[in-house]
Amino acid sequence: MAELFESDSYMLRRKVLKLLGAEFHIYSDESMQIIIGYSKQKALVFKEELRVYSDESQSTKLLTIKQKEVFDFAGNFGLVDGQTGESIGSIRRKGLKSLLKDSWVVLDLTGNEIGTLGEDSGGKALVRRVVPFGSLLMPQQFVLRMNGASGGVTFTQKMNPIVHKLLVSGVLSSGIDPRLVAGAAVLLIAIESKQE
Repeated sequence: MAELFESDSYMLRRKVLKLLGAEFHIYSDESMQIIIGYSKQKALVFKEELRVYSDESQSTKLLTIKQKEVFDFAGNFGLVDGQTGESIGSIRRKGLKSLLKDSWVVLDLTGNEIGTLGEDSGGKALVRRVVPFGSLLMPQQFVLRMNGASGGVTFTQKMNPIVHKLLVSGVLSSGIDPRLVAGAAVLLIAIESKQE
């Protein structure tokens, strides 16, 4: 199994000064010394498709995250295991509800809701959207909770005006499929950061 899927916590970092598209490095910890994953986002596409690899060489694909519909305001993203081709489920944004507080639902293969991914506080979310530089004063924090899981996974933005980072913690102790967590983390740093 890939090191990314065996880690209880890790840090994602968006590459600075990328003109078209985006690149994300996934590090084993906050020191950002050891790369355990890599993802690239194309610019100017009708349907988002993100692939997560074990490193920058892109020789081992770990995960594919693909938007299901072309004109989908809410955003419904299917997750597929990069090694086996197995569908893992999907993560769908809660459309208009996400305007005030970012909210996502996790769906199983038949479309039933099996979990949620959302911002920590409605009040903080409002401050982040209304107050200039509010997101720098109160970085976003998301929690992923799954039906039947023993705990939740926390996604905390470590943001400054130049570098966008996301700390993921509590993966293994939560009992949630680490592939699903990695997909959610890449979606958060790729899609949510477009709002900044």
